[in-house]
Amino acid sequence: MSDEWLTGRAAAAERETGTTFDLAECVREPIHLLGGVQSYGALVALRDDRIAVVSDNAGRVLGQDDLLGASVGRLLSAEQRKALDGGAETLALDAFDVTVHMSGELRVLEFEPVSAQPAEFRAVQQALVRLQRAGTVVEACQAAVREVRAITGYERVVAYRFESADGPGEVIAEEVAEGWEPWLGLWFPATDIPPQARRLYERNWIRVITDVDDETARLTGTEQLDLSLSVLRTVSPFHLEYLRNIGVVSSMSVSLLSGGRLWGLIACHGKAPQILGPQVRSACEFFGVALSLQLAALRDRDETAAREVARTEIARLLGRLSADMSGWLARVPEGLERVVDCDAVGVRMQGKLVGPESVTGLLAALPPLEAGQVWHSDRLGEELGLTIPDAAGALVLPLSASGDCIVWLRGERAVERRWAADPDNPVLLGTHGERLTPRGSTAVFRASVRGRSRPWSAADLAMAVELGRSIVEIAVTHANDLTALNTELNRSNVDLDSFAHAAAHDLKEPLRGIANQAAFIVEDAGATMDADTARRLATVQRLATRMDELLNALLHYSRLGRADLRREPIELRAAVVRALDVAGPRLEEAGVEVALPAPGDRVHADPVLLDEVLVNLLVNAAKYVRAEGPRRVAVALEGSEMIVRDNGIGIPPHLREQAFTLFRRLHSGGEGSGAGLAIVRRIVERHGGQVRVAESPGGGTTVGATFPQ
Repeated sequence: MSDEWLTGRAAAAERETGTTFDLAECVREPIHLLGGVQSYGALVALRDDRIAVVSDNAGRVLGQDDLLGASVGRLLSAEQRKALDGGAETLALDAFDVTVHMSGELRVLEFEPVSAQPAEFRAVQQALVRLQRAGTVVEACQAAVREVRAITGYERVVAYRFESADGPGEVIAEEVAEGWEPWLGLWFPATDIPPQARRLYERNWIRVITDVDDETARLTGTEQLDLSLSVLRTVSPFHLEYLRNIGVVSSMSVSLLSGGRLWGLIACHGKAPQILGPQVRSACEFFGVALSLQLAALRDRDETAAREVARTEIARLLGRLSADMSGWLARVPEGLERVVDCDAVGVRMQGKLVGPESVTGLLAALPPLEAGQVWHSDRLGEELGLTIPDAAGALVLPLSASGDCIVWLRGERAVERRWAADPDNPVLLGTHGERLTPRGSTAVFRASVRGRSRPWSAADLAMAVELGRSIVEIAVTHANDLTALNTELNRSNVDLDSFAHAAAHDLKEPLRGIANQAAFIVEDAGATMDADTARRLATVQRLATRMDELLNALLHYSRLGRADLRREPIELRAAVVRALDVAGPRLEEAGVEVALPAPGDRVHADPVLLDEVLVNLLVNAAKYVRAEGPRRVAVALEGSEMIVRDNGIGIPPHLREQAFTLFRRLHSGGEGSGAGLAIVRRIVERHGGQVRVAESPGGGTTVGATFPQ
C-alpha cells in the first residue's frame, strides 16, 4: 500500500505533533490479510471438500480437533453438504449459524453460536416506513440512527458523512445514551479511515467487533486467506487501540454507499462486549441498503431540482447567444454563475479574457484539454502548485481546440469545524498504547481542509458539459449559416464586379459620342455661336471628361476583384523607388520631401498591385499638403505593417471610414476621382490584410496596411 494518500502537507502536520507514531503504517496495513478471526466463532475454508484453512480455536468452539486436511463431513451432515454444494449462503446447525462465502477458490464457512437475539423484522419493516418519510438527508440519517440503536442496543449510534471520496467526515446525526459524550457536528480527519479500509467498507456492508480485548483466533493452513467478506474477520490493532482509547468495548459499522462508492457510515459503539447474531446483522445490513437507497433518492431529488434551475439559465443564455453570438461574450454573460454555483466566472474567447485576470495563470498551468473535456479541482494549490487570489477550486469547460473556454471559480471553504480532538493534548499515552484518540492533531485537521473549496458535484459537471454541448451546436449552426452567407456574398460580389465592369465598359462608348458631338458643334458653329451656348457646350465636354475618368476608375476597381494575385517577397524600398517614377513629379511640384524605408525590409505581395497602393498613397500626400512647409511623407515597415505617414492637412476622425468609399472626396475642389483609398483597401483586402487610417504625430495622415503571408 502506497503512503502517497497522505499529502505532503498532512504528513508534515503529523510530524509537528511531536509523536513518533507513523500514520503511514495504518495506510500500508493489509487489513484483509490479518490472518485471524474473532474468537467467539470459528472458521474453516474448503478446497473441494477438504479443510485447507482452520482457525486455531476450532477445537474449543466446534469440539473438533485436527481438522486441517480433514473432510468437511466431520462438521456437516450429508444433507448440509448437499445444500453447500448447491450454493447455499447460510446453513443452520443445531448449535451454530453458519455463514458461507467464496474467497478466491476457497469456500469459507464461519461458525457462530446460535444467537438468543432474534431480529424483530416487524420492527425493521416499521422502521423502514418511518425512514421513507424523511424529507432531507439529515432527517433520514437521524431516523436511521434512532432505529439502529433500538434494534441493536448500542449506547452510541452515529451517522457519519464523508466530504469526498478521500476526504474527512462529519457526524450529521446521532442517538447516544445518557453519560456518553455527544459527537454531533464533530469532524474526523480523512486519515482516520485509510484507503484500504474504505475499499473494504465498499465490498462488505457490515463489520462487527464483539470485544476489543478479544484474543484473536489465528488461522492455520496451507493457503493465505483473504478475509474481505468475512463476518468474523479480526480487526486492525490500530483500530482496536483507537476504540480502547475512547472507551469503546464493542462496535458495529454499516456502510452507506452511493453509486458503489463509500458515502458514509452508521457507526455503533457499546460499553460492554456484544455478539450480534446473523439475523440482527442481516437486519442492520438491510437497513443500511435501504438507507443508501433513500439517501440516493433524496440526493437525486435535490440534484434534479438544481439541474432544472441550471437548465433554465442555460436556455436563457442560449437564447441571447443565438441572437448575438459575436457580442455574447464581450462580457461575462449574466447567468453563468447560476448554471454552476460559483464565486466568480471567467470567459476566454479568441484569445481575449473577460473576467478575473488570475484565470490566465490557471489556464497556463493546465494540461492540454480537448473541447468538451471538463477539468475540475477543489484544491488548486495541491494539484497545480498554484496560488490564485480568492480561489481554491476551479471548473474549466474548453469550448474549442484554440483555447476558448469558460472557467468557474470557488473560493476557499470558510467553514468553522469542530474537530474531535484536544488541540493541547494531540497524543494520548495510556495503558493501551500511544495516540489515535480519535486522533488528536489539529495541525493535521487544519492542513487537511485549508486551501480547498466546496467540491464540484456530479450535477455541476453535467451542467457544464450540457452548456458546452449546446454552445458548440449553436456555433456549428452559425458557422454553417456564415458559410452559406459567404458563398452567397462571393457570388454576389462576382455578379457585382461583372456588372460594374460591363456597365463601365458599355457606358464609355455613348459617353465618347456625347463628347465628340459637343466638339463637332463647337467646331461647326465657330464664331457665330453666342457666349452662353459656348459656355454650355464647354460644360458638357468637361462633364464628359469627368465621367470618363470615373468610368475608368470603376473599370479598374472591378478588375481588382477579378484578377489573380501573384504574391512574392518584395523589398519595400525598391517598390517605393518604382512608385516615385509615377508619383515623384507630383511630390516635387508640391514640395514634399520623401523618406524611404530601411534597406532589406520586405512585404509579401503582388508587385504590380503593391506599386499601385504606394502610388495612390504618395499622390494623396502630394494632393493634401499643409499650407506651409516643411512638407514630408515617409514610408516604413513597422512590425508586420507597412506605414505611409505624411504631415499634411489630415482627415478628421469622423470622416476616416468614409475616405475608403468609392468616389468619395472629402475636400471640396480636390482633384481626382475619389477612388484612391477605395482601391488601396480593395487591394490590401485581396491580400487578406487590413487598412487603417490614423492621425500622424504632430498632424497629418498615417495609413497602415498589412500584407499577411
